[in-house]
Amino acid sequence: MPCPRNALSIGRWLLLAVLLPGAVASAASPPLAPVEARVPFAPAPFIGSDGARHLAYELHLSNFYGDTGTLRPQGLQVFADSSPSPLLNMDASALSAWVRPAAADGAPPSIAAGKRLVLFVWLTLPADAPLPHVLRHHIDFATENAGITTLDGAAVDVATSALPVLGPPLKGGRWLAHEGPGAAQSHHWGSLVAVNGALTIPQRFALDLVGVDAQGRAVHAAPERLQKTRHPDWVGYAAPVIAVADGVVRDVRDGEPEHSPLTPQPEPASLTSHGLFGNYVVLEISPGVFASYAHLRTGSIKVKPGQRVQRGQALGALGQSGNSAAPHLHFQLSNGVRFEGSEGIPYVFDRFQHFGPEAEAQLFGQGERWTALPAELRQQQLPLNDVVIGF
Repeated sequence: MPCPRNALSIGRWLLLAVLLPGAVASAASPPLAPVEARVPFAPAPFIGSDGARHLAYELHLSNFYGDTGTLRPQGLQVFADSSPSPLLNMDASALSAWVRPAAADGAPPSIAAGKRLVLFVWLTLPADAPLPHVLRHHIDFATENAGITTLDGAAVDVATSALPVLGPPLKGGRWLAHEGPGAAQSHHWGSLVAVNGALTIPQRFALDLVGVDAQGRAVHAAPERLQKTRHPDWVGYAAPVIAVADGVVRDVRDGEPEHSPLTPQPEPASLTSHGLFGNYVVLEISPGVFASYAHLRTGSIKVKPGQRVQRGQALGALGQSGNSAAPHLHFQLSNGVRFEGSEGIPYVFDRFQHFGPEAEAQLFGQGERWTALPAELRQQQLPLNDVVIGF
């Protein structure tokens, strides 16, 4: 039996009332935001080299309906469990540094109809408070047609499993932990990889370990000669790379050429282990936990797939193969043997020396001269972005 014309309009009005409860609610209650919001990978607490306990994760926000118009987040509040006081409170301008895709010229973030915004969340937990069990998110959105709408929810459980405690990935030396945790716009945490139905961040807690001398210099060359350096000019080049724990070799690649330092490189052929890592070794150090070492020196790898190794055992040497602009070791922990499709997981080193922060320009003797802070022994911490450490 055909429906009367006015039945269609009534049905559409009822649908809108379900989707936008604020359309029939009082003015004191903003309508619920027409967004999908989710945290695809549960955060796990870790202690950083600043001595504080942190959580790092991503909140995906999708402006689902085509006729909603652009949504403009007015800020973010993150609450723990049933607490009425937020762990994090950011306004719209502060959000600009923590979203992908990034808005042009630092403009406040927005989500066009049918698009997604990824909000990177960095929480520093109070030292005197218990660890949260569940996190809840509150965002007010300014809309083109409906005023303010509100997201209040997107709850996520906080992971409770113990973190892997690792030995050093390199034998001795001083290293800048470059592009490390806490830098949302880095090419590590900020790089989402879509493959075979999964959108993941394999490098969420990765480090680029760049060798430095006592003056914080990565290369022994005058500034005007930087584009003409050779691998032996770099402090960390050919340094021994070692196993961070007992484990089994699950993947190996050798024979890939190394690039000249600080020279343009082609785009990687794929966002995969083979397309990015160059020469590499992957260890399984516990069930479902994989340590990846990338950009190794050609011909240096000393292990083969299936081989059991012990903590401290030589795996290869630091080099500049794969997607690498200068000699360094890329190190990460993830839940998959392959780069593609895996999630980066946090970890801590059982001990390292901490020499303070250093800027990237100081690696090359530019800007204010770097001076090491008095060495401090750190235990069971994860180095944060751009600090100098020693093993």
